Amino acid sequence: MIRRAGATPREVALTPPEWRIDADALETAVTDRTKAVIFNNPHNPTGRLFAGDELQIVADFANRHDFTVISDEVWEHILLHGDRFTPLAMLPGMADRTLKAGSAGKIFSLTGWKVGWIVASPAKAAITARAHQFLTFSTAPSLQSAVAYGLTEGDAWIEPMRGRFSRALNRMSEGLRQAGYVVLEPASTYFLCVDLEASGIEVDDETFANAAVERAGVATIPVSAFAEDNPSRHLVRLCFAKRDETIDAGVQAMARARELFA
Repeated sequence: MIRRAGATPREVALTPPEWRIDADALETAVTDRTKAVIFNNPHNPTGRLFAGDELQIVADFANRHDFTVISDEVWEHILLHGDRFTPLAMLPGMADRTLKAGSAGKIFSLTGWKVGWIVASPAKAAITARAHQFLTFSTAPSLQSAVAYGLTEGDAWIEPMRGRFSRALNRMSEGLRQAGYVVLEPASTYFLCVDLEASGIEVDDETFANAAVERAGVATIPVSAFAEDNPSRHLVRLCFAKRDETIDAGVQAMARARELFA
C-alpha cells in the first residue's frame, strides 16, 4: 500500500534474539523525503513488548524530525507475563503526532471480524477518515455494536483470556524445549519464534517450513517473510492460541520435523 501511494518504505531491522530498537539504525533510515514512521508494539512476529527506553527512542526520533507515527498497538491487551503496556501517545510530545491503531479482533480473539479503530488528534483523525472511506466503505453495524459493548463491559473477560493464553504459551514452550528446540519467549501476541540455528538445525527457515508441513504435518511461518532487507533466515513462527490437544499434536509434529534434519 505504501508503494501504491507513491512512497518508498525503508525498513529498520530488529536483530534477534533481543529485537531491541536502535537509535542509530533509525537515523540511518531517514532521508529528506521521510514523512512518517510505522511502529508496531507489542510486536508481531517477534512477540516483543518494547521497554520504556525503547519507546523513548522512538518518541525522541519522531519529535526531533517532526514525523507522524502510525503506531500499531493492536496486541496491547494480550500481555502474557503480567507486563504493563504504555501507549506511545502518552510520551511527551507524542499525543498530537501519533495515530494509534487498535483492533477488536486481537483484543477479543475475533480475528475474522476485522473491526478496528484509530485514536488520534482531531486534525489527524479527520485526515485518516478521508482516506478510510476509500479503503473500507462500511463495517457491519452488528459487529460494531458488539465491539462497543466489549470495550465498555469487557474488562472482566480480558484477565482470564490472558491467563488462558499464558498457559497455552507455557504448554507449547515446554513441549518444544523437551523436543530439543530453542524458543524465543514472547511477551505478547499469539505467537512464539523457534531459533532453528540455536536448535542445531542447519537449514534456512523456508526449507524447514516446507519440510515441516509436507513431511511432518505442522505449519510454521518463516520469519524471513516479514522483512525484505536482509531478513533473519533461521527463525520460524508458531501460533499457540490453540486447544491443549492441538498444541500437543503440533509439538509432536515439530519433534518429527526436527528428526528430518538430525
